Amino acid sequence: MTIPKNTICIWYDTEAEAAARFYASVFPDSAVQAVNLSPADNPGNREGQVITVHFTVCGVACLGLNGGPRFPHTEAFSFQIATDTQEETDRYWNAIVGNGGQESMCGWCKDKWGVNWQITPRILTAAIASTDRAAAKRAFQAMSAMRKINHAEIEAAIAGE
Repeated sequence: MTIPKNTICIWYDTEAEAAARFYASVFPDSAVQAVNLSPADNPGNREGQVITVHFTVCGVACLGLNGGPRFPHTEAFSFQIATDTQEETDRYWNAIVGNGGQESMCGWCKDKWGVNWQITPRILTAAIASTDRAAAKRAFQAMSAMRKINHAEIEAAIAGE
């Protein structure tokens, strides 16, 4: 396995492998490349237990580290997954929330391991960045009232409906 120059390291209590395998089952261009066992006892786990997992999420290199409960996840880090259709948004959102995760606001949800996700339609991202500031404001206000993003409601907000 070639180790990338830059890798996102995500701290898990003990379930890095389960999380990585779940992500690989849900998102395209995602896979588990390697599972490494601890060569010795350490504060996060024991010799022979999984210590790191090399994986990708939508082509982004990640390293899951089983380090114990010392550092909990926060919204300061999240994966942002761009979607093109309502069906794609629903599929990812429902996979995360339906697998023990939690809904939040504005397209955010949290998986059962505490990792935060933004399931974000490209139409919303484009609307917020639009030079049509009135349409951007309407799209932003519509998004602010949602949990999972509804593409049709964002499109209607952009159109001023």
